[in-house]
Amino acid sequence: MEILTPVAFDEVRADFDRDHPVTRDHEANTNQDAVDALALADRSFGGWSKVRLSHAELRTVMLPWHLSEGGERELVPRSGRTIGQAADLLRARAAEFAAANPVCQAKLDRFRTGPFTSVYLSTRALPHDDYADLPADAAPYHLDGLHRLLAWELSGRLAEAGGLTVHIAGDLTPLAPLAAGDGATQATTGGQRT
Repeated sequence: MEILTPVAFDEVRADFDRDHPVTRDHEANTNQDAVDALALADRSFGGWSKVRLSHAELRTVMLPWHLSEGGERELVPRSGRTIGQAADLLRARAAEFAAANPVCQAKLDRFRTGPFTSVYLSTRALPHDDYADLPADAAPYHLDGLHRLLAWELSGRLAEAGGLTVHIAGDLTPLAPLAAGDGATQATTGGQRT
């Protein structure tokens, strides 16, 4: 993990609004839900940062419960699932999930080749029902970007890119074990290795 810079919530919102307009015309636009999640994270945790996460670190991002818009098959149970686990499940059961969750599948298909856009995480689970059953020590937690992250992982683009720069809310201390976890990734702050 590389800590790049602190950012104000106004900048976080400006980046979100640029990449993910609430008024964008596409099926099952959930951008207003994301705006609400970002505002809740800001009120609950504050302290936004831009952080560069490696591919391996991105695979550990904990997802909250996700059924899919109008879907019939749960992708993420209430107990959570990481990006890596969800991608592995989708690879193993691609046809089954596509048939059961056509709106979710359409989003995955659209984002596989789309440009990398802003992704939002937090260092703690949101105080929201969809996050209530997640493990307390599973940082980082997803706020917005589930379909994009999964599409980019499934297409191999996250591995090719070597990681992404993300916005993350909260005190970065809970991410220290993530940075030390595999020995290959080290946290940095202010350009200094820690």
